[in-house]
Amino acid sequence: MTRIPETAASGLTPVASYARTSEDFRKGDEHGVRNQHRINELTARQNGCVVVSTYTDNARSAFKPGAGRAGFDRLISDLRRGNTFDGTPVKGVVCVADDRLYRRAEDLARFVEALTCQPGRVYVDQNGVRDPYTKEGLLQAVMSLEAATAETEIRGQRLRNWHWSRAMDGVPHSGPRPFGRQEDRITLHPVEASLVRKAIEDRIGGKAIGAIAKEWCDLGVRGTRGGTPNPQTVTQIITAPRVCGFRGNRGELLLDPDTGQAVVGQWEAIVSPDQWRTLCRTFSAGSLFMHRGSGAPRLTGRKAGPRYLASGFLRCGADTEAGDLCNFKMGGSRSSQSKKSPHVYACCGSAGRGCGRCAISGPLVDDAIERLLFPEAGNGRVRLPASIRQRWMSGEMGFEEKRKVIASVFTCFVIRPGVKGNRPWDYSRVTPVWKWADRVAVADPDGLMAGR
Repeated sequence: MTRIPETAASGLTPVASYARTSEDFRKGDEHGVRNQHRINELTARQNGCVVVSTYTDNARSAFKPGAGRAGFDRLISDLRRGNTFDGTPVKGVVCVADDRLYRRAEDLARFVEALTCQPGRVYVDQNGVRDPYTKEGLLQAVMSLEAATAETEIRGQRLRNWHWSRAMDGVPHSGPRPFGRQEDRITLHPVEASLVRKAIEDRIGGKAIGAIAKEWCDLGVRGTRGGTPNPQTVTQIITAPRVCGFRGNRGELLLDPDTGQAVVGQWEAIVSPDQWRTLCRTFSAGSLFMHRGSGAPRLTGRKAGPRYLASGFLRCGADTEAGDLCNFKMGGSRSSQSKKSPHVYACCGSAGRGCGRCAISGPLVDDAIERLLFPEAGNGRVRLPASIRQRWMSGEMGFEEKRKVIASVFTCFVIRPGVKGNRPWDYSRVTPVWKWADRVAVADPDGLMAGR
């Protein structure tokens, strides 16, 4: 959230400006959200309002379940409280369009509840001021949601049809070039293609995929996006149907509906179809590109669940070069470097996603969350039933139930970067973002996180 100095004359309604874009990969300069805020300021002035704070979610989807939107969450929290963190009153929201705020019914319900929890609020867009308390205002919001949902579904189907049609025509994939191909995605890369061919022959001959990956690393091979080869990535490269000239789409080998034969792409093949089929038989089905590639359904039909307690809840709190918080979702992974921290949570800096400059001990975070949920002094922001505490502490409560308890209390946790060196655990690095923050008593987090 950014604080905007209030310079307008008194009597204007103080409102919050919200802006969101679904993607920003072409330029990466946040021009989309900046333009939205500029429009919001003009719209506010035209309707007797003044923007006193801004909330931004750049390159964040509002349709995908589980996609975090820190700006939206802070907006909801401030609306329920009635003012920003520094005490500036907020009497409404201005936005260029409803679908910037919500594309799911859950988010619409959260927004309407927060906006109308106090009297005298307004919602402003380019069509004017809307009364959120009336049936007409609520109906208009619901109609906007239905239109946004339909638009998203139609756009998704149109995109799937486009990819399928390109695949049936044998057109190469869009996106980064495949390993083994030139930039035109058709002509073979002389060095990379020879590596792929040799890897396929070695694997058919009985060589372990780990040994092949190590061989590539020793040769200094890098992926098309700069990554280091590992057994999983090498498996994906050599089992992709494109290596023999075939075309796949969403986890299926495309077949011509008239002949029943595999669709052949426009690119040059590296090995023969028989070699590719022989190669695929050396792997378990779940390891193949067709079962793990882009859009491919998992063999079990179930999404892989989280492995660590705080997976999905952590956000990187490192500062970017632009002076903003990274706010990228931190993932968990095993660590063999410390017995005290067998797993860690880290911000992933590969492929231009997170900053990659923040990591924290897994047990530290897990213990910090437990201290926040069950402070010994009993002065926490929330008081969970004694039965929950007893089941949690005794080990009776299962992993999934613990995560549900966490999700019921916290929106996320912001992790501040630590200091290098073998230092004691610093619990203050874990900053909670509470759900219903305006409805629970405020406690001193330093006191809460002190010794138990």
